[in-house]
Amino acid sequence: MRGGWAWVADEIGECGFGCETNTTISRMELLAAIKALEWVVKNYDMNTEVTLITDSSYVSNCFKQKWHRKWRKNGWVNSKGEPVANQDLWKRLLDLNWVLKVHFKHVKGHQGRHNGNEHADQLAVMARRAQVSS
Repeated sequence: MRGGWAWVADEIGECGFGCETNTTISRMELLAAIKALEWVVKNYDMNTEVTLITDSSYVSNCFKQKWHRKWRKNGWVNSKGEPVANQDLWKRLLDLNWVLKVHFKHVKGHQGRHNGNEHADQLAVMARRAQVSS
């Protein structure tokens, strides 16, 4: 499956988007968060406070429910005794979370309640269809 990812920083008018082949929705949700935070690291000071708004329960629950702490403690094995899926991306996101002060906020997707989230969804679909990256 080909998938698209995107992020939008409404307040400053910045965004990024791209696509990958042979991927999953979960990987695209993670990659959107990673790319947004990598942009922050590149353009702002370390320890910058960031509110990352996502419609992905997969991403937000990891931090709210502290799954990552258990994963690290258990050698990257989940509660079912299986290797944690998408470890490569989780490790990147956790590293970024460590150098920034990230607050994860979950919003319902496709509800029209958060313009930045809706815009990011549109960019991700466009990137997937056109097979482009910014």
